[in-house]
Amino acid sequence: MIRKLKSGQYRLYSRKKNPKTGRRRNLGTFNTRKAAQAHERAVQYFKRG
Repeated sequence: MIRKLKSGQYRLYSRKKNPKTGRRRNLGTFNTRKAAQAHERAVQYFKRG
């Protein structure tokens, strides 16, 4: 899940909530949405590996 921050950057969050905190895990902050989407694909690839 990608969200735009007030700073104009994009942050990638995990799809599931962290059971310990009740919030989504931060999987990285990126300057462009395209970069965040590319990293999201990489994360999904390694999750299946």
